[in-house]
Amino acid sequence: MIDKTILSIIAIALTLIAFIPYIIGILKGVTKPHVFSWIIWGSTTFVVFLAQLEGHAGIGAWPIGVSGVITIFIAWLAYLKRSDITITKKDWLFFTIALSALPIWYWMSDPLWAVVILTTVDMLGFAPTVRKVYHAPYSEPISFVALFFARNILVLFALEHYSLTTTLFPAVIATACLLLIALMLLRRRVITR
Repeated sequence: MIDKTILSIIAIALTLIAFIPYIIGILKGVTKPHVFSWIIWGSTTFVVFLAQLEGHAGIGAWPIGVSGVITIFIAWLAYLKRSDITITKKDWLFFTIALSALPIWYWMSDPLWAVVILTTVDMLGFAPTVRKVYHAPYSEPISFVALFFARNILVLFALEHYSLTTTLFPAVIATACLLLIALMLLRRRVITR
């Protein structure tokens, strides 16, 4: 059996491999991410990392933490490059729900509630991408999504303790990535470039 530390290192490497071309695209001005979306995703991912640590996920949580930091960095880069900085009422709603995880976690004294809320917020954040991919299946690279699918599978194997708190987020994100890949492939068969 492969050591959990090695699995975690591979998952971190996949995270970097996925994000580096995206960051280069931002720096070149080709990729223009929505700043507030990345702030939400970065904060939710990083708080899930903290909840996983409290849930004794150990080394398996580190790829999620690295992803959270990089995602916040992407939000900062997007702001500096003046990408899409429009903020809607829906953006504020998602951000408020994401922030509600912290007091709920404190009040309930259980990190599971934070993970449930934040996983839900992340899944709601997939909705615009699903809509976009349905209509424009070539608008997102399959390789980017596939790397995150693989990363989350490795995270699951690298966890030092298995509970709903430690497994929910990576399992749901992996499933969402797999379904998004399936949608891209199906729609690419229907819509040619």
